[in-house]
Amino acid sequence: MKKNKIFVACDSNNIQKVKEIIQKTQNSKLKIGYKFGLEFLNSKNGRKFISKLKNKIIFGDYKLADIPNTCVSTIKAVSDLKFNYLTIHISSGLNALKAAKKVSGKTKLIGVTILTSLDNKSLKEIGYNKAVKSIVIKQAKLANKAKLDAIVCSPMEVNLVKKVFKKEIITPGIRFNSKAGDQKRTLTPKQAYKNGSDWLVIGRPITEGNIKNNLRNLINHLK
Repeated sequence: MKKNKIFVACDSNNIQKVKEIIQKTQNSKLKIGYKFGLEFLNSKNGRKFISKLKNKIIFGDYKLADIPNTCVSTIKAVSDLKFNYLTIHISSGLNALKAAKKVSGKTKLIGVTILTSLDNKSLKEIGYNKAVKSIVIKQAKLANKAKLDAIVCSPMEVNLVKKVFKKEIITPGIRFNSKAGDQKRTLTPKQAYKNGSDWLVIGRPITEGNIKNNLRNLINHLK
């Protein structure tokens, strides 16, 4: 039977906390990977910890957003960590995406669309005059053109993205209930998989409180 795939977000700069998250999320019912964001990646011992992490699916959530040369240099600078997945903002532009893909090697390069903390109102404040869904479709087409390996989008846009991007779709913005926190575009795990997500990224709903109980609740929710 095909296992549901989850990236557990290790959003902490505390090594002991991250070790606890990894230890307590080991189970045979889900395929688990670990996502490390900027908080951990920029912490004093974060890089060292990742360099010693063996036999785990690891995701470097750098969310690169820069000129082509800087994106390329950064990917080369972290290549020794052997990430399975690494993120770049699609808004960096086609040239940066192509250049990054060229040097990413065995690491799957993930294009990040509009962040799940933003909605139409937020985009208007930044200066965009198009709706979230319209921009995400355009970005998915660009990711396809750059031959990226995967896309990050909210669970609400998965159906649209699947029409133009046929590789892996990774979705954050996952909540078990109505407590969205700082996220704007959220769905439950079951809804996200139903829409066609390949991987879910889940942080606080698993890592805050009793990790094993939270994971058990997730498995029950998906039945």
